[in-house]
Amino acid sequence: MAAADVNPGGAVPEEHFDVLTKTGEKTGTSKPRSQVHRDGDYHRAVHVWIYAENTRELLLQRRADCKDSWPGLWDISSAGHISAGSSSLLTARRELEEELGVRLPEDAFEFLFVFLQESVINGGTFINNEFNDVYLVTTLDPIPLEAFTFQETEVSTVRYISLDEYKKCLAKEDEDYVPYDINGQYGQLFEIIERRYLDEEQQRRLALQKQLDRYAPIHLHAELSELSEANQEALVFIIKAAMVIDDIFYTQAWNTNQELRDWLKKYSDDSSLNKLKWMYYSINKGPWSVLDEKKAFLTTADSAIKLCAESTRPVSGWKGLQYRAAFPAKKPLGATFYPSDMEKTEFELWKETLSDEEQKDATGFFNVIRRCDDLSLENSSACGNADFHDLMMVPFSQQYRPFLEKASALLYKAAEVTDCSSLSKLLKGKAEAFLSNDYYESDISWMELDSKLDVTIGPYETYEDELYGYKATFEAFIGVRDDLATSQVKLFGDNLQILERNLPLDNKYKSENVVAAPIRVIRLVYNSGDVKGPQTVAFNLPNDERIVNERGTSMVMLKNISEAKFEHILQPIADVCINVDQRENLDFDSFYIHTLCHECCHGIGPHTITLPSGQKSTVRLELQELHSALEEAKADIVGLWAVKFLIDQGLLPRSFEKSMYVSFLAGCFRSVRFGLEEAHGKGQALQFNWLSEKGAFISLPDGKFCVDFDKVEAAVEGLSREILMIQARGDKAAAEVLLKQYGIMSQPLDTALKKLEQIQVPVDIAPLFSFPEKITDALS
Repeated sequence: MAAADVNPGGAVPEEHFDVLTKTGEKTGTSKPRSQVHRDGDYHRAVHVWIYAENTRELLLQRRADCKDSWPGLWDISSAGHISAGSSSLLTARRELEEELGVRLPEDAFEFLFVFLQESVINGGTFINNEFNDVYLVTTLDPIPLEAFTFQETEVSTVRYISLDEYKKCLAKEDEDYVPYDINGQYGQLFEIIERRYLDEEQQRRLALQKQLDRYAPIHLHAELSELSEANQEALVFIIKAAMVIDDIFYTQAWNTNQELRDWLKKYSDDSSLNKLKWMYYSINKGPWSVLDEKKAFLTTADSAIKLCAESTRPVSGWKGLQYRAAFPAKKPLGATFYPSDMEKTEFELWKETLSDEEQKDATGFFNVIRRCDDLSLENSSACGNADFHDLMMVPFSQQYRPFLEKASALLYKAAEVTDCSSLSKLLKGKAEAFLSNDYYESDISWMELDSKLDVTIGPYETYEDELYGYKATFEAFIGVRDDLATSQVKLFGDNLQILERNLPLDNKYKSENVVAAPIRVIRLVYNSGDVKGPQTVAFNLPNDERIVNERGTSMVMLKNISEAKFEHILQPIADVCINVDQRENLDFDSFYIHTLCHECCHGIGPHTITLPSGQKSTVRLELQELHSALEEAKADIVGLWAVKFLIDQGLLPRSFEKSMYVSFLAGCFRSVRFGLEEAHGKGQALQFNWLSEKGAFISLPDGKFCVDFDKVEAAVEGLSREILMIQARGDKAAAEVLLKQYGIMSQPLDTALKKLEQIQVPVDIAPLFSFPEKITDALS
């Protein structure tokens, strides 16, 4: 409950609002409502619009005659101030229920934009400087008038009005309506609704097909006959568990993502447009396109229809309110790891109230942050107050319990039938970790895995958490180990400490106990979970700093993915972008070796660090949302430095020296095409632009590029040092400057990407998995 002053004479306490800056940030103080409007303080409110899809009408309410602003005028479906310490979405839900008697779950509310309203009315006695969070609720049909229950002090009645008629009333400044400038910021409301219901099926088909064509569908093969009968039997249970992991990731990406997936799949055969929606959604695992700066390629109008039978007063003959499960046009930075309306300031203030151990959990991999009243409006005052104590931690094991219990049971079954002891230990460990939320021992077992059937399953990467980079997403990679290739890469793990000792980094920041990273090369059989969009060719895990410091990391290389990318993407890119004189230097081995060194270099350099204050921390915690992009750039550029170092030590052939730089240059164009909102893409842009500025990469008059072999080594070492020192100091400000200056779409990059688009070189592959009949039958 928000803090309030008691009016003289024992009147009802007056509502308090958080006072904001002119840019909408909390000042840390609150004031009574009357004083806020008297003094013209900036504050926050919500606007909720109800739109009936089938009639294309908006619901308006007539404001009560006793209101102190705009009495008796037609206005937004529902609106209200956000009380001090309360949240935006919770307020939107409350206001709709209190004013109109319409009770809806949070997935009915689509956040559209923030509108700043600055006005002075009532002869200058009421100053309204208000940031409004604008939400849209999309119903199929109008809600019957008799279904509403009005709050008499707020609302006198409601009516539906067509979008066009309402725009005309506002445009001519009709005195019966609260004024909004439809040519200004508020015009977005009408533009958003109109755009999503335009009848442009052919145009949408062409756009989706063009987006889909950027992925080359590739059938991946792995020789399952190399597995023992027992492991083939275990494989069935493991794949089934991996399918459950997929379900978890969908819910991590967005609250309504599972419903959207099932809806699109159900209707995918109804039309060619629906088929394309489903196909492109399946690649992105959400409505946001990874290769288009995560812009939505679907709208809430494409989403699942849900029935809320008890959302209003019952009406005879009316089955209840049907609405579209909403998702925002802009992908939420915090996915579903945090409340969708949580601000960073709120999180930081709450975190300060926690003990040191609780702060570790709050910023740790395996807990989501929720509001105490997320699930129940009635309990909204249970732990919420103006001091931001309404946030709480929920462990993954609780948040995703039904899924994890199912996956755990399947892994136990797989552990029982496998004939490999280390695999059995891993599977049992993961099954236990899913339910205990303690992944430490199971990650150690994963590092020690020695099995022909290779399994990685659990929560690992933090790319999806773009708000802080704290929270891990679930994923699974299942493959058959390539024993020959695995034996050939032992060199890199054996030399990890030597690489650490010679890093272009001040010696005081170097570690003396880097552990050799075990490296396993597999041919991928199946993957799931956070494997959306561009496919990874390798991964280096775990990310848990405790294990990295104690045991190092382990690496898995996906050789059939690397082969597919080199053949179908890198070679065609080189034909377009690399000068003919250097094109002969491109080869798979150098591409593969650099990929290997990239993953090795995740395990060296700063991880746990000491801040200038003497406090212990980690690079991840200090760089927060910038960590992923900078870490990918570090692994890439230091990986290039490491290959050259190993060549100079006589551990790799001198023939790699030119080919690795040319392959790296071609690879820059491949990775940047993932988009600058994606960690690998932004990190690659940083490297390309830095090396170009130093003259190591040269743009030729014909639009092609080449490497200056005399300058590239120094440029690579310089950038390696720059990034490593930023990480060692935990210097977020310096990281931000570096990424803003170099992690951009420069003119040479843009020109190259447009050429690749013109000749339709795929951006990445879309793996297609097939199994022998015996496995397929067992999975069905």
